[in-house]
Amino acid sequence: MTLPRPSRPDGLPSHLAQLERTLVMGICNVTPDSFSDGGRYVEPRAGVAHGMAMIEAGADIVDVGGESTRPGAGRIEAGEELTRVLPVVEGLARRGAVVSIDTMRADVARRAVEVGAVIVNDVSGGLADPAMYGEVARADAIYILMHWRGHSTVMDRLDHYTDVVGEVRSELAERVAAARAAGIASDRIVLDPGLGFAKTSARNWPLLAQVDALETLGYPVLVGASRKRFLADAIGDRTDALDAATAAVSALAAARGAWAVRVHDVALSATAVAVAARWRSEGGNLA
Repeated sequence: MTLPRPSRPDGLPSHLAQLERTLVMGICNVTPDSFSDGGRYVEPRAGVAHGMAMIEAGADIVDVGGESTRPGAGRIEAGEELTRVLPVVEGLARRGAVVSIDTMRADVARRAVEVGAVIVNDVSGGLADPAMYGEVARADAIYILMHWRGHSTVMDRLDHYTDVVGEVRSELAERVAAARAAGIASDRIVLDPGLGFAKTSARNWPLLAQVDALETLGYPVLVGASRKRFLADAIGDRTDALDAATAAVSALAAARGAWAVRVHDVALSATAVAVAARWRSEGGNLA
């Protein structure tokens, strides 16, 4: 028995839309202060080179971000974010990469789409900038809507749940309703449970184990666990093993039918999702 392929948003290039497996989104942080690789790719040429290296390693999408959302990070000015991301988005798009812009600002999203991004990855789910939904709707871009309760400076204080899976699902449903009311097409929406955002370590595991509960909302799901604190806690703070732990999550998410996984180490997770795809093709599941 072959299981159904992961659901897809409309608007993907045909070579990705036709794939039967979970997609791999490579993280390209062009920031000086991201928690994992801050400062390594700030210069535009370095950012473009890193993005293309991830494509060579197996990334289907490159997600370019210019503002850190690590715990405790403050915001930067919009102009600085634009300066960081636009040359990298444009450079990657010119080289044929499928590019996502990781931003909470509507103007950054609009400008990035104008120079070649096809996906807007908004970790605030539209809550940080009330103009975001309208800009995404006008651009007809794919919109990744993440569960979010507040900015990085306060998010750890917002970890209050009785039923984390049920509450995240309900809050995402509210955001989806708002996005659709603002004109974003339902077939352009992807959901992200927001692992690590307003969720201390133990809260993340039920969301991973029950990611199919989010899929019942009727939208593709992105899983972004790469190198996050809850993985370090699970493996005894062995930071040298975080990419292996991430790849394990990628395999599990792919086995569950996630649309995409967002990762730093592309090669490991590309291998993981390929194995999961073969396993699913033979009828394997985690029921």
